[in-house]
Amino acid sequence: MHPSSIRTALLLGAGLAAITALPAAAQEAATDTAAAAAEEAQADSGNDIIVTARRRQESAQDIPLAVSVLGAQQLDETGAFNVNRLQQLAPTLQFYSSNPRNTAVNIRGLGVPFGLTSDGFEQGVGIYVDDVYYSRVASATFDFLDVAQIEVLRGPQGTLYGKNTTAGAINIQTNQPTFAFEGRAEISVGNYNFQQARAAVSGPLSEKVAARIAFSGTSRNGTIRNVVTGADIQSLDNIGLRAQLLWEPTDSLKIKLVGDYNKQDAVCCGSVFVGTGATQRPLNRQFAALAAAQNYAPASTNPFDRLTDLDSNLNAGNVIGGAALKVTWDVGPGTFTSVTAWRTWDWKPENDRDFTGLSIVRLSQNPSQQDQYTQEFRYAYSGERFDFVLGAFAFDQRIDTQGTEQHGIASSRWTIAPANVLSNDPSVLNGLTARNTQFLKSTSAALFGQLSWKVTDAFTIQPGARLNYDKKSGFYQRRVFTGAGVELTGRETDARSRAQLAVFTPQESAPSDTDWNLTYDLTASYALAPDVLAYGTYARSFKTIGINQNGLPTDSAGVPIAAAGTIRPERVDHFEIGLKSQFWDRKATLNLAAYRTEIRDYQATVNNGQFGVLRGYLANAGKVRAQGIEADFSIRPSERFTAYANGAYTDAKYVRFTDAPCPPELSGGTTVGAGQTPSAPGTPGGLSPANCDISGQRLPGVSKWAFSFGAEGNVPASFLGQEGEVYLGYDGTYRSNFSSNPSPSAYTFVDGYSLSNFRLGFRTQGGLNIFGWVRNAFDENYFEQLFVGPGNTGLIAGLPGDPRTWGGTIAVTF
Repeated sequence: MHPSSIRTALLLGAGLAAITALPAAAQEAATDTAAAAAEEAQADSGNDIIVTARRRQESAQDIPLAVSVLGAQQLDETGAFNVNRLQQLAPTLQFYSSNPRNTAVNIRGLGVPFGLTSDGFEQGVGIYVDDVYYSRVASATFDFLDVAQIEVLRGPQGTLYGKNTTAGAINIQTNQPTFAFEGRAEISVGNYNFQQARAAVSGPLSEKVAARIAFSGTSRNGTIRNVVTGADIQSLDNIGLRAQLLWEPTDSLKIKLVGDYNKQDAVCCGSVFVGTGATQRPLNRQFAALAAAQNYAPASTNPFDRLTDLDSNLNAGNVIGGAALKVTWDVGPGTFTSVTAWRTWDWKPENDRDFTGLSIVRLSQNPSQQDQYTQEFRYAYSGERFDFVLGAFAFDQRIDTQGTEQHGIASSRWTIAPANVLSNDPSVLNGLTARNTQFLKSTSAALFGQLSWKVTDAFTIQPGARLNYDKKSGFYQRRVFTGAGVELTGRETDARSRAQLAVFTPQESAPSDTDWNLTYDLTASYALAPDVLAYGTYARSFKTIGINQNGLPTDSAGVPIAAAGTIRPERVDHFEIGLKSQFWDRKATLNLAAYRTEIRDYQATVNNGQFGVLRGYLANAGKVRAQGIEADFSIRPSERFTAYANGAYTDAKYVRFTDAPCPPELSGGTTVGAGQTPSAPGTPGGLSPANCDISGQRLPGVSKWAFSFGAEGNVPASFLGQEGEVYLGYDGTYRSNFSSNPSPSAYTFVDGYSLSNFRLGFRTQGGLNIFGWVRNAFDENYFEQLFVGPGNTGLIAGLPGDPRTWGGTIAVTF
């Protein structure tokens, strides 16, 4: 049995024992209390969904904001246990991950530069768990833990949330400690040795103190076989623990202490051979010739054979945890909230970055350690005509990274031009090592607020503002050592050293910057009729300053360009109109939104010709624009049937990006000089432009069309002597094609695909739920991402999406 499976079984057993040890009367009381609370909420709000998107409880249909809401039952029954699965239910959400560190979470095509890993820029989509900001995007790869509800907010968020975000936010609300005993346990098994166990128990420790503890464990074999090691890669191995302690000394004061620990130890993250495409390199330096010279052939030329031959160790060791103290105090006419939090991240990766079975890049790893401290104060007031929220936020983090990249015995022949006799000497690059040391210090402070003025019973005006200060300082040092352990200074002139310095060059930099930003928004809403709300929003937002943390570009003389150390903040103008409606006695809901977002000084990977830059780095592009239309529809004509359909059309493009990195078909040749014309795409030995103008082309990672849809029906039934209902559910998703490279390439467009998931089960009002499930039921072959291989050889690698998976789940709520 896999070690993670043993941990899962032991911890699940402990959780079940804690739950089942409750006296029977207490269990019955807890069930009765939960049922009564559900009935009371339903009676109070009809079919309304209550959200906290605006830092107070209100109906999702009453807020002038585009938001998708997913409840715990929907998340559990559809298997959406992390953000990757969540995107199948929320078509405006995009998630891409080649490993936990190199993960992108975007909304409406905006958020972070695609495919770039750098600690020097901020996320455009904020992730919040019970009001605590998670700055490390690696948290998006972990399992959700004891979640009550998830809200996906679309558009800039800054006048209500602690950390300013330009594209949206994922607001995760967990189940809270209760003064009535309650518990839940769930276990799932499936093919690929899928095992998942989750448990939670909550109850009083005294009249004024309650506690809740939750556990989640997931393990699964990988879906890609490594023919070199015999291991199955892309596995799952997640453990999560969360404990909460609630003290209510008075009716007006609540103090909650929370701690969590999450660990991943997966055999991850790799890729498969997809194909090759012609570049501007000479033919003898393109993939086919280089592979033939070393008698190399990929494990398979069909990527959906799911075979790879990566020869380096793979590991995605990853620990995220922290503690938070939340104080809620009803004081005066409003409520004061304080959230104090510390979070930590420990990342221990091992990668194969040449995407082949040859020992070209033997080691490629950048272990990091992060500590983050946040403090947020808010005061919220709700009155007959005026509501407001005022807040202050402070953020401080430090990230330390110790990187190692080492070339192997096949590197000389692969990397050095064949005309150079050194290409036939494996010892030239074998063992060549770059050791990178870097750190980032980041501090942010802000004042923010939002006012809601009910001018009339139907018309409301909602202005907001934010004043933000940011300071960042970093350090980067690269030291280079030969295979014999001799350190290179960069001043060597012999042929052997020049060949080594063409791969790695020593460098040191210490960029820093500070900035102030004032942002604001204004929303006007009007109730056209009962249960019909129209709204319009303008927001001026920003993404804070960035610094280059992976080394600076160099000029033609090899000197680092100091001016490239910092990048300006993004400036965002966002316009949105929307309509929210319920009809048919609130049995049906239809929400519409149309938006346009313009970003100037977009933070992207560029080559800036005026500096004579030799390689890509993080810098400001001219302008991007995203616009689109979204529709969310749901219907529940009776308690026996529900259905939903959500759709998004997204038109996201570079408006002005004149110095972008070139796509592979225009890369690898001799850089054009004055008066010369670049060769046609894919011309071997041709002339490559120093950079490319991709203005007007699509942003990466964005499907123009995305849909999610589903339905569930049920009939009364008896099973195992219990009365309940048998249900059949279906959930589908469709995404049209998208570019998987920062500069669109004919080689890296991912074809559109659709996925279908089914579930069949039996559940009771008493809390028993037994169901079988199948995901990707029709075994669709699709890619999550495509990657351009290093060195402009024309290699294209990819990450196939999960094949058909199936299994069963038993869940019990007490």
